[in-house]
Amino acid sequence: MNKLLKLASAAVVSASLTTGIAAAQSTIELTGPGSTNTILNEGDNSATFSNDNDVSATNDNTQDATSGDANVSDNTTGGNATTGTAANDNSLNATVTIENDSGCGCLLSAVFTGQPTGGSIKNTGPNSTNLITNEGDNTLTVTNENEVTVTNTNDQTALSGNANVSGNTTGGNATTGNASNTNHTTLKLTVKN
Repeated sequence: MNKLLKLASAAVVSASLTTGIAAAQSTIELTGPGSTNTILNEGDNSATFSNDNDVSATNDNTQDATSGDANVSDNTTGGNATTGTAANDNSLNATVTIENDSGCGCLLSAVFTGQPTGGSIKNTGPNSTNLITNEGDNTLTVTNENEVTVTNTNDQTALSGNANVSGNTTGGNATTGNASNTNHTTLKLTVKN
């Protein structure tokens, strides 16, 4: 009677697993003769990273520098007529750094670990077919879109005034000042994907 119960138990296990698929780390044992025993471990890992960086820097500079007029006229003894200096100076220093790789490696190691493997098929009956299959599929999609716009608009006008020495019995010198415009632009752009 004891032997008959063991066979019956084995027959029930065999019937339930003959065409079934067992989960990861499964064990199939004590199946009957001619049984088909299959353990299929499937893993599907996917990760999608999308980075969309839009950076805009704008420098709009308008400068006007005008030195006044100097006039020495209608004097018996006239001195010098000298206008001042008119100058404009504009400077733009821009540093843009974009890094999209921070943390990506850590996330990937968390996503793409633990693919299913293993399983055990043992003590099956004669003429049994036993199959353990491990399938893993890892899909990684990374999309980086970086748009960096730097606009430097510089409008400068420097006018030195008029120096006039006229109508004097004795006249001095007429000297106009300097008129200058200076623009400095320094850009440092770094994009790491």
